[in-house]
Amino acid sequence: MTIGVALPSGDTANAVNIVDELITQTRQAADAGLTSAWFSQQMEHDAITVAALAGRAVPGITVGTSVVPVYPRHPLLVTGLAQTAQAATGGRFVLGLGTGAKNWLEPAYGIEYPSPIKHLREYLTILREVLGGGEVDFHGETVRAHAKGFAASLTVAGGSDIPLIIAAMGRQALRVTGELADGTIPFLAGPKALSELIVPEITKAAAGRPAPRIIAMVPVVVTDDPDAVRATVDRQYAFFRDIPSYRAVFDAQGVDSAGELVIAGDEETVAAEIRRYFDAGATEVVATQSGIRNSEERLRTWHVLGDLVRG
Repeated sequence: MTIGVALPSGDTANAVNIVDELITQTRQAADAGLTSAWFSQQMEHDAITVAALAGRAVPGITVGTSVVPVYPRHPLLVTGLAQTAQAATGGRFVLGLGTGAKNWLEPAYGIEYPSPIKHLREYLTILREVLGGGEVDFHGETVRAHAKGFAASLTVAGGSDIPLIIAAMGRQALRVTGELADGTIPFLAGPKALSELIVPEITKAAAGRPAPRIIAMVPVVVTDDPDAVRATVDRQYAFFRDIPSYRAVFDAQGVDSAGELVIAGDEETVAAEIRRYFDAGATEVVATQSGIRNSEERLRTWHVLGDLVRG
């Protein structure tokens, strides 16, 4: 099994230096036997930068972003950052992107939020051109990029072959992702939503291309009090009910809230639930919120997941 973790995982509030803490936790994940560490984009720190630093500090583990919103970052900026991270980690970086949520991002940045599916398609078209050859001349409706014939190259030595993963859950986003990216990294999509919606939709769109990666992100906590964990997740992530793409995967799974999707319980319960995601078509699982209550539960969880990786 290929199992990773998402960072921060809920227990960094008292960190003296967040970068140092996330690198320490990446090292703990690697020591537990986990295969990857994924860094969420926050308003207060940059995920690509942290992934590059953590991947350079911890040999062997794959690092990625989960995810960087494409709005309002220009694709040429992101390609430079991603290639730098790939060079820094010796080829162990994965670029995870998402459309983001209009009701959060537009007020924060004060820039009009574009049509998300059209913007995603145009954005990925530019990324693929630059990452594939280093030049681009694209004039779309939501984004433009002209960097052709420049004296300076757009390629970074050591920064090639970056996997491109999209947080796609809705049908339109999955179609674009299947056509233009290497896979999807859905959050809070349960086994039924994976097998009946996400896997068939993206696989159909990717026809003729390599099979897409399906990286299922789900809250996972080995704990003696699963009801308390579910209640905490429900409280902290209640806003997902009002985001259409999340509402769609909740409906596909037959649940009403994030708390119902939490994998929580003893070691045997958690291991069995993780296997359900692989049976549903996930190629990888990423455990999120493992430290939502404390670091002890996080480390306990990671050791169970490491045992699953080792088989």
